[in-house]
Amino acid sequence: MDARAIIAALRRGETIEPDALTWFARGLADYSVSDAQAGAFAMAVCLQGLGQDGRGALTLAMQASGKTLAWDLDGPVLDKHSTGGVGDCVSLVLAPALAACGAYVPMISGRGLGHTGGTLDKMESISGVSTSVDEAQFKRIVGQAGCAIVSASADIAPADKRLYAVRDVTATVESLDLITASILSKKLAAGLDGLVLDVKVGSGAFMKSVEDARALAQALVQTANLAGCPTTALITDMNAPLAPALGNALEVAEVMKVLHGADRGPLYELILALGTQLLFSGGLFASEDAAREALSNVIVSGAAAERFAKMIAAMGGPLGFVENPQRYLPEAPVIREVTALEDGYVSAIEGEALGLAVVDLGGGRQRESDLIDPAVGVSEVVRLGAFVTKGQPLARIHAAREGQADRAALAIRGAIALSSNPPAKNGLVHGVIH
Repeated sequence: MDARAIIAALRRGETIEPDALTWFARGLADYSVSDAQAGAFAMAVCLQGLGQDGRGALTLAMQASGKTLAWDLDGPVLDKHSTGGVGDCVSLVLAPALAACGAYVPMISGRGLGHTGGTLDKMESISGVSTSVDEAQFKRIVGQAGCAIVSASADIAPADKRLYAVRDVTATVESLDLITASILSKKLAAGLDGLVLDVKVGSGAFMKSVEDARALAQALVQTANLAGCPTTALITDMNAPLAPALGNALEVAEVMKVLHGADRGPLYELILALGTQLLFSGGLFASEDAAREALSNVIVSGAAAERFAKMIAAMGGPLGFVENPQRYLPEAPVIREVTALEDGYVSAIEGEALGLAVVDLGGGRQRESDLIDPAVGVSEVVRLGAFVTKGQPLARIHAAREGQADRAALAIRGAIALSSNPPAKNGLVHGVIH
C-alpha cells in the first residue's frame, strides 16, 4: 500500500477500506508514514469525513497499533472519559467511588492543554505522586486499590499519540472522526467492560452548542458499541465551572471536600449521574436507583475516600493525605480576592476565559511541553445565578506574582457578568445517548 494513494483517495471523498486504514495506522506508529503525510491525512479526514464505518475502522486500526490490556479480576472493568471543561475534577472522586462499589477502574488520563485542566496534572499536584507506571505496576495498583489514574504508556495506541501531535499543529483537532478515533482507541486498548462518556457543552467546553455535543456523543457511542464496548454518553452543562475552583491543587482540595461528605454541589451530582450509568450497565446493580444509592453511600461513609487513599499511597503519595490534604498540597504566595463592582445576579460565566486566566497564571499549558505551577489558580468562584452585592467576593486568585494576580483579576471581572435579573436555570444533564 502507499500513503500517497490513501491520502489522494481521501481527498477525493472515496471510501477507504479498513485494511488501508490499518496499514496507515501502523505507519504512524512505526514512523514509516512521514509527518507531512500524517498532516495531509488528518486534513483530508477533517475536510471529507470518513463516515460511520470508516470512523470505526480507523478507531480499531489505531487501537491495534499497540498493546491491548487484559484483566483477570472479580468485577467489571469500567472507565469514564470527559471531553474537557473547567473545574472538572470528576475522575478523582468517581474512580475510587466506583471501586468501593465493586468495580475496577484502570483510568488512562491526559494532561491539560488549552483552557481545560488535565487529570494527571491534578494527581501530580499531590506531593510524591507519580502517574507514570509500567504495566505491572498499573495492574497491581488496580488490583489492590480498585482504581488507578495513570498516563498512557508508549505502547498504548501509539498511532494516536503521533496523529494527535500532528492534529494540534494542523488545525484538525475539531474533526469528529479524529476526535472519536483518538478517544476510543486508547479506551478500547484498556480492555474495558463498560465506558461512560461525559460530553461537555457550553461556555467552558470545546463544544459550544447542544447540537455539536450531541453529534459527537452519538459518534462516540455508536463507534464504541460497534467495537464491543458497552458505552453511554451524557451531554452535560459546562456554562459554569463544575467545581468552584480552577487549578490543579485547588481542584484536589475540592475533591477532598466531596470525599469527606462536605460538598453536595454540581460536582457531586455529576459524579452520581455518571457513576450510576456505569454501575448499572456493568451489571453490578439491578436498577439505576440502586446504583445511585450505592454511590452516595460509599462517598458519605468514607469508603470512597479509603480507596482514594490506597491509590495515592500506591502511586508514591503520602499515607496521611486523605486525613490532612492541605499539608501535602502546594500553596501560592499571592492570594487575592476579586470583588463585585456592583450589585447583581451572576447571569453568565465565560468558562473558557476563566480557564485561560488560569493558564496565564501558570496553571495550564499552551503547548504540550509547557511546565505548570500546581499551586496557582482561582478558588471560591461564585455560582451562576447567585446574587452578589458590591464588594462581595466573586473569586479568590492564587498567584505566583503580583503582576499575574493583576491580570487575572481583570480577566475574572470580564468573565463574570452581573445583571438585574437571574439567568434561566440549566439542568446539569442535557441528554443521555445509549
